[in-house]
Amino acid sequence: MHTRSSTKSDVVHVHAWILILAVLLVPVLAVAFIILYVLPQDVGGNIFAWPVAPQMTAMMLGATYMGGAYFFAAVVLSRQWRHAWLGLLPVTAFAATLGIATLVHWDRFVHERFTFQIWAFLYFTVPFILPVLWYRNQRLAAGANVEREVELLPASRWAFGALGAILTIASLLLFLFPEAMIATWPWTLTPLTARIMAAMFILPGLADLSVAYDGSWSGARYILQAQAFTIILMLIATYVARADFNWGHPASWLFTGAMSLILLLIAFVYISAERRY
Repeated sequence: MHTRSSTKSDVVHVHAWILILAVLLVPVLAVAFIILYVLPQDVGGNIFAWPVAPQMTAMMLGATYMGGAYFFAAVVLSRQWRHAWLGLLPVTAFAATLGIATLVHWDRFVHERFTFQIWAFLYFTVPFILPVLWYRNQRLAAGANVEREVELLPASRWAFGALGAILTIASLLLFLFPEAMIATWPWTLTPLTARIMAAMFILPGLADLSVAYDGSWSGARYILQAQAFTIILMLIATYVARADFNWGHPASWLFTGAMSLILLLIAFVYISAERRY
């Protein structure tokens, strides 16, 4: 059983500008979730930044946005840096990947749509603003005696390290070699959507590597909650958009099986850590 230290812990709060950014992002991400995940494809495709197809790709991106909304809402409610700091740089990588993909595939976007203007504003600014704010907040936390709650088990850290490495490598392959990945993917991708998929993989990949590196439950809790929520939405999407899959291809079963196993890993680590806290 974990015993709390008798040494008083310092509380380092999330910087006000990060809280403001989080408050602004939560409704934007929630609306994007509704457009991509909830609305019929012909409706969402006619109002989003570009016509996303097939349905599985739209729902995957929508699920990622909702996971992001969950994480930023948790940051706002907690206001403690120990709960937020591990997740912000992976979000930066996600935004930067989408920003680069936008420039590479500029002609695929519908520039006159308001949703595209919001898209471009976010992914051309957040990758520069968020790391600066993260660095300033991290400097405030330097030397503070911040409570880590409980340490993750070594086996859990190794598991998340391996998972993070696999997801990060998959992201790099999707971004750098989209044509090769398209040929092996369980549903139809284009070079643009392959690179969008790369952003969706780099986010949990770097987040899981961060969890493995830090090893504290205080840093991992909200990241894993958001990741589990996202995976649940993705698994629902595999049923709703099952017609998009080539179920005769092993990749379809590998994808759904891997998502299920990741969810079980998160559940096991979460329950284990909470019991010891």
